[in-house]
Order: sequence, then C-alpha cells, then structure tokens
Amino acid sequence: MVKKLFFQGFSAGILSAVACIIYNRIYFFATQVDFSKVVNIPVFIAINLMACLLAAAGYWVFKKLLRRNAEIFFNLTFTILSFASVIFPISISLPLDIKYPELFPGLTVPMHFFPALAWFTIRPLFMTEINT
Repeated sequence: MVKKLFFQGFSAGILSAVACIIYNRIYFFATQVDFSKVVNIPVFIAINLMACLLAAAGYWVFKKLLRRNAEIFFNLTFTILSFASVIFPISISLPLDIKYPELFPGLTVPMHFFPALAWFTIRPLFMTEINT
C-alpha cells in the first residue's frame, strides 16, 4: 500500500507540476509579465511534488486512523488546506524590481489548487489497488 501511495503521490505531483508550467506560460503570454525571479520551473516541480507526496503520507495516516471514512475526511482536509494556502501568495511582498506585483496572485492562486486537482484526477486509477 505504501509503494502504491508513493507512486500515486509522485504521479499527481508530476501532473500538477506540468499543469503549473503550462498555466505559467499561458499567463505570461496573456499578461506579458515575467515572475521567473520568484517562481520558476524548478520551484513548480519541487513544490508540487512535495505537496502531493505529503498528501500521500496524509492519506496513509487517515487510512490507518479512520479506515472506512478515510477517503472523505482526507478529501475534505486536502481541499481546506488548498484554500488556506491561498493566503500565502496574497500576503507575500515581492522584490521591488518586479514589475506589476499586483498580477502575482493571479498567477499563483490558481496553482494552489493544482495538487488537489491532480490527486483527485489520478485517484481512481489507484483506488482498487490501494484498497486491496
């Protein structure tokens, strides 16, 4: 079960990192504002992998503690944490040499939901194997 959860977390992390990179490119072409000094491809990959691997560990803990109701409580917790994490990009102070800092939340706020979306998207592929 632990290996499959790790693989699920890794897969979801890669999927959400790819989504972040694609969204970053779309946002750049739409606004012509470059935030690569603050967030760039290695940061996207590292943060998304870390978030999804932590989600896999959290799911394992929920499964051990709650057994039957683990899925619903984990999903609720993951969603609440995703919403709560939006506070960070809204409250961050960017360096003074960054142009148009007011557009930074428009780039990063949606990205805070990508790990949860990737987890929920990948989850059915792993559901039968993890529960057995």
